[in-house]
Order: sequence, then structure tokens, then C-alpha cells
Amino acid sequence: MKKVSLSYFVIGIALYTLSGCSSKHAEKADYTWLKYAIETSAAQLEYTVSEIGDSVLLPRSIWTGYDVNFLCQQLEKKQLIGKDSARLKPIHDNLGSRRYCFSIYDWTSGFFPGNLWYAYQLTGNEEFKKEAVKFTNYLYPLREYKGTHDIGFMVNCSFGNSFRLCPVDSVRQALIQTADNLCGRFNPEIGCIRSWDFGKWNFPVIIDNMMNLDLLFYVSHLTGDDKYKELALKHAETTMKNHFRDDYSSYHVVSYNNDGTVEKKCTHQGQKDDSSWARGQAWGLYGYTSCYRESKNAEFLRQAENIAALIMRRVKTEDAIPLWDYDAPDMPQTPRDASAASITASALIELSTLVEDGQIYFDYAERLLKNLSSEAYLAKVGTNQGFILMHSTGSLPNGSEIDTPINYADYYYLEALLRYMKVKGLNYKLSLIHI
Repeated sequence: MKKVSLSYFVIGIALYTLSGCSSKHAEKADYTWLKYAIETSAAQLEYTVSEIGDSVLLPRSIWTGYDVNFLCQQLEKKQLIGKDSARLKPIHDNLGSRRYCFSIYDWTSGFFPGNLWYAYQLTGNEEFKKEAVKFTNYLYPLREYKGTHDIGFMVNCSFGNSFRLCPVDSVRQALIQTADNLCGRFNPEIGCIRSWDFGKWNFPVIIDNMMNLDLLFYVSHLTGDDKYKELALKHAETTMKNHFRDDYSSYHVVSYNNDGTVEKKCTHQGQKDDSSWARGQAWGLYGYTSCYRESKNAEFLRQAENIAALIMRRVKTEDAIPLWDYDAPDMPQTPRDASAASITASALIELSTLVEDGQIYFDYAERLLKNLSSEAYLAKVGTNQGFILMHSTGSLPNGSEIDTPINYADYYYLEALLRYMKVKGLNYKLSLIHI
């Protein structure tokens, strides 16, 4: 994609309702916010690509640093054992600059290529397709990687979208090989896919792992082999049994003993072991919605609907963008998590299409999208180091990526916009309006 000066043109997108569309949501409405959201997202991605130039770097977030006293306040602890007592931060010169994935093996490496694929789908701009192919091809060695469950994120968000929009056999084979590697992390005695290969846990499974099941569902469709789907659904069943509390909130980490009994339930990114980490609740909602889509098992639908009810009941912020943890101190300086809101919006839109009367889910998702598309969260073109959304939180207890843009927030935001347009029966036209 050629480097451009944003002062010379703007991207104009005309939204229109598809003729003959019978969608119950396709009534007349003001979609100015949606037009602006797509226009801004496309311009931000174009800006980012022009900044990267000919190199192949994968934008992840913005470097930030945080006072330990602030973290103690958020975690409601007197001190953080093992943390720098003065300040947690990267090298000072990096503060405020764009943070890239440390390598293709970073768990977030697939999101930026995925963002480019979604931008191509949204706008039809062939330059986005060209760049998406380049960044996706850069991840090709991941097809051989077996070191984490996150290969589902890394490969499905990049190669999965690539094959969906521009199918070639080498991409299909990469998806199958990756799915086989993910299946290799499944322990039949425990009934789960192992998440991490680090830490003090015997066999850790995190709620995030529900998101990697979509790779297995996708490859099951590609190959016609139900073994991928069956393994994914077994993981979901075990997780449903052990990860959730009576109110349908979830633990972040459940570690298993070798005989399948639970070793420990705790958190690695939430406020406390028994708190409700915001993004974790969104992961669960998204994952069980996908499981119901694939299986039509009513238990998975009930699980998704119960998690949705929990989210809509417990998120008390005026704009419905959750605090980073539902149990975090309710104060102005407590960070929000736009990534959790984006994931929730995308999941709720899909859930709304899977039940007879999903209007409550669609309306809540629409509210989230409109608020994310406001100036409070949607960055102005040329700012925010080229990321689309502001105010996400990665891992506050570890002093990492707090109140910053993050690539996966952008990914699920774009996905939610696409799903919203599909349900509404909307399409678009892209044109360059020269000034």
C-alpha cells in the first residue's frame, strides 16, 4: 500500500440497504455513526501500513508505564511482591511509541493481518487485500508451532480470514496442520486442550481457550472430518463444568491434576482469584455462542445466554464499556476495557441470530458499537499510533498494556461491524473523494 497524505483525500463510504432484504433489522435508520466508524477504521489501518513501510512489523499496542501505587489500588493490595517498588514501565524512550509483537510467536500476531482482511471485506479496497496477504504470509511458520493453544488466535484470525476471502490450497493446508497441532494439546483424561506450557500449574486451562475452538470448527468444515469439532465440544463441556460459578461468571485459570480432577482455580490477569475479569467473561460468551452455532446443543445456548445475562446485569458503567474487572474499584481512574466490549458486541450479534427473539442481544450490541464508535473510544485519524480504538486493558496485575489501544480490540470491533451490517442487511460503496 502506498504511503499517503491524509490531508489530500478522505475515504467516502456510502451505506445502503440491500434491495429485497427481508431482515427484521433492516428498517430505516441513521447510520452516520457506522459510516464514520468504517471510514475511520480504514484510514487508521492505511496510516499504520504507511508508517510500517516495507518492513514486516506486527502492531500490538502502545508502550505504557504505570505507578505501582496505582496497581496496588486497583488490586486492593498493600504491596506487589516481586514488582519494582518505584515503577513498572518499559525503557523510558519507548513510552508512547507503537509496540510491536516480539515475534510471530506472540499470541497477538494474527490480529493485525486479520484487521487488514476485515478492512478489505468492509471496503473492497484491493490495497488492503495486498497488505493482508503480505502480513499473513509472514506468519506461515506458525503452521508448525505446537507451543501454545493461542495458535488458534494466531492462525485462524490471519489464515482463516485469508482462506475465507481469498482461498488457496497452501492456506487450507496451513489451517489443517495448525488444527492438528492444537488437537495435539488435548488430554483425553482431562478432557481439555492445554493452554500454557509455563507457570506453576500442572495442566492450566484458561477461559480464553474457548476462542481457539473456532479454528477446529472451521477445519472440521474444510475437511468434512468431525474429529476436530468433537474434540472442541468436549473441551467446551469440561470448561463449562469447572470454570463457571453459580452466577455464570468464570474463573480465568483452572488447572487440572493428571487424573482430571481440579488442582486449582485462580487468575493470572484478573483482580483476584474469585473476581470477574471483564475480558474473560467476554471470551466465555463468544466461545459458547460459537459452540451452539456448531452443535445446536441447547446446553451451550443456555450457557451463552446466562453469560450474556451476567454481563448485562453486572456492567454498570453509563456507556456499558466495562471496567477491566467487574470487581475493580468503581472510581474514575479505574481503566475500562474496550476489547471486552468489542468481543461482547461481536458475540451478542451472532447470538441474536441463533435464537427466536434475539432483539435484546442485538440492541445491547448496537449500544456497545455506537459507544465504541464515539469520540470517547474511536481514535481520530492519524492519532493513537494508527490503532482504531482507545482504552483497552491487557494485563493490569502484570503492569502490561493498561488503558492503551490493543490490536485484538480493533479486530473484534471490525468483526462486530461486519456482523452488524450483515444482520441489518447493509452494504457499502467505497470511493475516493479528492479534495
